[in-house]
Amino acid sequence: MDAEAALAWLDTIIPAQTGERLSDLQKVILVQVWLGRKYLDIAHAYGCTEGHVKDVGSQLWKLLSRVLREKITKSNCRATLERVLRKTAAISGLIDYSKPSQVSAIKPEDSNFLGREDAIAHLNTLVNQGSKVIVIQGEGGLGKTTLAQQYLQNQGFELVLELLMAKETHNITSAQRVVEEWLKQDFGEEPGVEFGVTLGRLKRLLHQRRIGVLIDNLEPALDQQGKLIPPHRNYLELLRILADVRVQSLTLITSRDRLCEPELNVHHYRLPGLDQSAWLKFFRNRGLTIDLPSLQKIHRTYGGNAKAMGILGGAMQADFGGDMALYWQQNHGDPLAATDLKNLAVSQINRLQSLDPQAYRLLCRLGCYLYQDIPTIPAQGIFCLLWDVPLAEHRQVIASLQNRSLVECVQGEYWLHPVIQAEAIARLRMSDEWKITNHKAAEFWTASVTQIATFKDALQALESYYHYIEINEFELAGKVILKSRNNQWQQFLPLGSTLYRMGLIQPILTAINHILTHIDDEQNIIELYNILGDLYWITGDINQALTCQEKTINLAKQALKSLVHQSENKHETLHPQGDGVFRHREQGIGDREEFTNAPCPMPKMKFPVAANKVYYLRMLEVDSLLSIGLYKIDLWELEAAFELFQQVIYLAQNTAHHRWAEKASVCLALVNSSLGLCDAAHELANIAYENLKNEKLLKNGSFAYFMQILGQTYVNLGDFSKAHQMFHQVLTFAEASHYMQVKAKTLNSLAEIYRQQADYQLALAHHTEAIELLDKIGAKCDLAAAYFQLGLTYKNLSKIDESQMYFHQAIQLFTEIKAPKQVAKISLIASS
Repeated sequence: MDAEAALAWLDTIIPAQTGERLSDLQKVILVQVWLGRKYLDIAHAYGCTEGHVKDVGSQLWKLLSRVLREKITKSNCRATLERVLRKTAAISGLIDYSKPSQVSAIKPEDSNFLGREDAIAHLNTLVNQGSKVIVIQGEGGLGKTTLAQQYLQNQGFELVLELLMAKETHNITSAQRVVEEWLKQDFGEEPGVEFGVTLGRLKRLLHQRRIGVLIDNLEPALDQQGKLIPPHRNYLELLRILADVRVQSLTLITSRDRLCEPELNVHHYRLPGLDQSAWLKFFRNRGLTIDLPSLQKIHRTYGGNAKAMGILGGAMQADFGGDMALYWQQNHGDPLAATDLKNLAVSQINRLQSLDPQAYRLLCRLGCYLYQDIPTIPAQGIFCLLWDVPLAEHRQVIASLQNRSLVECVQGEYWLHPVIQAEAIARLRMSDEWKITNHKAAEFWTASVTQIATFKDALQALESYYHYIEINEFELAGKVILKSRNNQWQQFLPLGSTLYRMGLIQPILTAINHILTHIDDEQNIIELYNILGDLYWITGDINQALTCQEKTINLAKQALKSLVHQSENKHETLHPQGDGVFRHREQGIGDREEFTNAPCPMPKMKFPVAANKVYYLRMLEVDSLLSIGLYKIDLWELEAAFELFQQVIYLAQNTAHHRWAEKASVCLALVNSSLGLCDAAHELANIAYENLKNEKLLKNGSFAYFMQILGQTYVNLGDFSKAHQMFHQVLTFAEASHYMQVKAKTLNSLAEIYRQQADYQLALAHHTEAIELLDKIGAKCDLAAAYFQLGLTYKNLSKIDESQMYFHQAIQLFTEIKAPKQVAKISLIASS
C-alpha cells in the first residue's frame, strides 16, 4: 500500500461525500506524512512557513476524520488509511470493472490523453441537454484541441469535419470556401453559386447524417468584444446552421477567447488544467524520476497546463537525465525558462496588446500582486489599478481579460496563473508604471483592512509592506508594520504586534529586520526595535531581545532629551499628556479610550504635537523596561526581574502611563510567588484582581496576557479556584481572538493545576495541546517551560524514562536560549 494509492482513493471519495477537494498542499502533506516527514521539512520543500503547513495539516486531519468517521491525526493517518483501504479493496473486489464505461470509450490510461474524465462527462452532459455547438475555452496549451478531437472521434459520427483556423487574421480562409470544400471533398456534392444556396445544401446533409464538426482556434476571427470580425462575418451564418436544433451534428469550437455573438445559441465550457494525478501518470509513463514536492510546485506553477507538461517532461529528459527535483532546483526561479513555454505566454499577451491596449495594461499591472499568502484579489483590488480608465469602463476591461482566459475568476475573486504572471510582471518592471502600480496596490491593501479579526485580515494588511519593498520605499514599508487598527482584543495595536499575538512571528521578524537599516524616522525606528525585541524573545533569542529593548530605551531617552532641548530654545513647556491617537504594542494599554482616561495630575499641554511625542517616547521606555523584566523571568533571573518591575512602577505610577504600573504589579506578584514571598505576592495579586474586575478587563479580554500571569501567580500560591476561574476566562478570549501564545501558556498552567490535583489524564491532554501550539508558532521559551512541566507530570506518575526525556528537552532548549539558571533548576529537579 502506498501514499499515492491512498491519495487517488481519497480524491474519489472526498468530493463525493463533502463536495470538497483536497488542496495541493494537503495532498503534499498527506504523502509526506505518510513517508514519515516532519512538518518543518514539508514547509521547507513546499516553500512556506511551518505554521502554515500545520494549519493546513490540521484542516486535513479534520476533513479525513469527517469523511472516514473516525479520528485521524498526523501520527495515525497512515495506519488508519491502510486499514480502511484494505477493507475497501476487499469489498470492491465484488464489483465487476470489466463492463465498459457509458461515459466515453476513451481510455483514461492513454499516455497521450490523461486526466480528462471530468471534462468528457461535462461535454456529455451538455450534449444530453441538447447543445449543438459547444465552445471549449481556455488559455493556450491547455489541451482544448486534443480533448475536442478525442471526444469527436469516440462518439461514433459518420464523418468528422475539421476546420483549423489560421493563426494570423489575414490568413483566415473565408467561410464560403470552407463550406465549398466540405461539400466537394467530404460529401461529393457541388456547392451553389451563392453562399446562401451552399449553406442550404450543407444544412440538408446535417439533417440527414450524424456529423461531427471541429472548428479549432477560433480567436483570430474574433475582435476585442469577442464578435466575429467584419471580413469574416459569414462564419456567423455557418454557425447558425450548425446550432440548429434539428441537425444531427455536434460542433466543438476551441478558442482562447469567449465567443460573444448574442444571436448564436452556443454553450461555453471553461476547460480546467489537468490535475496533479494526471501529471504524475504522464511523467511516470516517460520514465522520469518522480519527486512529489517538486511535482507539487511545478504543477501549481503551470496551472496544470497540458502543453507545459509535455515541454517540461522533454526538458527534464534531455537536460537533466529525467531528474525532476534537479530540474526544478535549477529552474524554479524562472517559470518561463523553457523557450516554448515563454512563447506560449508571449503570443497570448502580444495578441491582447494589439487588440485591447487597456486590458493589456491591466494585465501587466496585475502582475504586481503576489498571489501567495493572499492568493486571490477582490474586484476592488483590480479597480484600483484602473486609475486612468473611466469608472464606467472598469467591468468591461476586466471582462476582456476573462473572455481571453488570461485572468481567473471565482466568486468575484481574481488571480493570474504563475506563467502569465511571470510574463506580466516582467513587462511591468520594464515600463514606467512599475512604481505607481505598486503604490496603488499597497494603498488598496492598507485601505481594505480596517479591523484585524482573522488571520486573513492580518496577512492582507501585511501585503502593502511587500509592494513598498519592491519599489524601495522602506519608510512606507515601516509604516505598514506600525499602522494601528482595532482588533479582536478590543485594542488599537500596530500590525506588527497583532501579527505577533496571532502567532505569525517569522514573517514580521523578517520584515522588520529587512527595513531597519533603511529607515530614517527616529520614532519609527524606536518602535520597531520595541516590537522586534518581543519577536526575538518569543523565538528564544533573548540576548537579541535584550539588545533591542535597550536600544529602544536609549533611543527614546535621546529623543526626549532632544525634544526638551528644542522646547527650551523655544521657551515652551512640554507635558507628557496629549490628545492624539497612539499606537500600542503587544504589552500596550488596550484601546484609545483607556489612554484618554489615563490618570494624570497635571493640566494638558499647549503644544499637543510635541506633547504627544513625549508621551509616546516615555511609554516606549517604560514598556521596554517591562518587557526586559518578562525576559528575565524566562531566564529565571528573578531578582533582576524584581528590580525592573519596581522601576516601572516608580516611573509610571500616577502618571499618564499608570497602566504600565498596574501591569508591572501583576508581574511583581508572579516574581514574589516564585521567590516564596507569599504574603507580598498575595497582596499584589488581590489588588490586581480587584483592579481588573472593577475596570471590566476580566470581560473584554484586552488584558488577557497579564490575566494569564495573574492566574499563574495564584497557582504558585495554591489558590487553584481563583486561578482556574481566571484561566477559563483567558482561554475563552484567546481562542476567540487567535491569541496563540496566551492560549498555549494558559493550557500549560491548567495542566499544572490538574497535576497538583492528581488528575493526570487531563493534565497530559493539556500539556500535549500546549506543546503542539507552542511548537507550531515557534515560541521557544514557552515551549521549554512546557516540556519542563510535562516532565514534572510524568515524574509524579513515576514514569522516570518519560520524565527524564522531557526534562532533557527542556534543558536542551534553555541551553540554546542561554538561560543557565533555568538549566540548573531543571537539572536539580531531574536528579532528585
